[in-house]
Amino acid sequence: MNIHEYQAKALLREFGVPVSRGVAIFKAGEAEAAANQLGGPLWVVKSQIHAGGRGKGKFKEASAGDKGGVRLAKSVDEVKAFAQQMLGATLVTIQTGPAGKQVNRLYVEDGSDIEKEFYLSALVDRETSRIAFVVSTEGGMDIEEVAHKTPEKIHTFSVDPATGIMPHHGRTVARALNLSGDLAKQAEKLVIQLYTAFVAKDMAMLEINPLIVTKQGQLKCLDAKVSFDSNALYRHTDIGVLRDETEEDEKEIEASKHDLAYIALDGTIGCMVNGAGLAMATLDIIKLYGEEPANFLDVGGGASEEKVTAAFQIITADPNVKGILVNIFGGIMKCDVIARGVIAAVKTVGLKVPLVVRLEGTNVEEGKKIIKESGLNVLPADDLDDAAQKIVKAVKETV
Repeated sequence: MNIHEYQAKALLREFGVPVSRGVAIFKAGEAEAAANQLGGPLWVVKSQIHAGGRGKGKFKEASAGDKGGVRLAKSVDEVKAFAQQMLGATLVTIQTGPAGKQVNRLYVEDGSDIEKEFYLSALVDRETSRIAFVVSTEGGMDIEEVAHKTPEKIHTFSVDPATGIMPHHGRTVARALNLSGDLAKQAEKLVIQLYTAFVAKDMAMLEINPLIVTKQGQLKCLDAKVSFDSNALYRHTDIGVLRDETEEDEKEIEASKHDLAYIALDGTIGCMVNGAGLAMATLDIIKLYGEEPANFLDVGGGASEEKVTAAFQIITADPNVKGILVNIFGGIMKCDVIARGVIAAVKTVGLKVPLVVRLEGTNVEEGKKIIKESGLNVLPADDLDDAAQKIVKAVKETV
């Protein structure tokens, strides 16, 4: 689960992390009060969307101006004008795709005198099963671009969970950023604070870009991007309430209500599969035969008929879906349960696109019999390769 910058900074502030003062606003009429509360003389007005590259982004509406999604204001009137222009407008960044995202919240923040900019992040390193830090002197830039052009400027290290964060980790960061004296001590303290927050709140990723040194000699987190392990949210009701569903795909929200692993994609073939590995293989083979998957959907190993029905309804709710492939290997999941779920879903929402069903494993013959006797226009498949070819062919014939 992702949260907005202003929410991330409020959370980090609880752990003592140095961040600028700021006020979140939801209506243009709140801008003047926010600016007066902070006092100025410089303010930064920041679009709050779940995407990076806001400063370099462009608004679709001409009325929103052309200064991007992060703007420096030198007067209260400018803060008010920027809020009026940006709220409700659609911001397009390198991470939103061409559709962009509507700006429904702004963060008005104190301006900072920046001397240097750095990059610092913490994330779960699956290779080592540890929390890893990524540090670079090239702050304020896309870290992917830095990794591609100047990889020697990126330093990484992981923290042994047996010892936890130690002072030497902070000194490692200070050396990587060429910090000395008091700034080195600030870096050591900051790394401990960030690691503590990461572990305490079950974060999956914490990115500070940029981490700055002010002209007053202070380290400060000028931006903050945080995502959490969704499987741990039951332990953090305070984090769960920060979820902004307007930033998420409606189908993904509905899927989460049924405990379905669903990710919307841009293709035309809807997929319902059990098991993440089989789902990835299904997506790959659809691309191999010349089409694009419309989603990743894993119904899990022990799905009920109701869960399968919900999954099918979510797939058919996508107007881009021109065909559906059901690919089930029955282990814990029984093929007859899938078959009954598919039939129930079709009877509920109808079937307007080609449907290919491949069943194998537990109760496979019973599952095939149920579908055959249903009277539905379903194309059976013998294996994954056969299923992929059939659904791709059917979709191409209907286009």
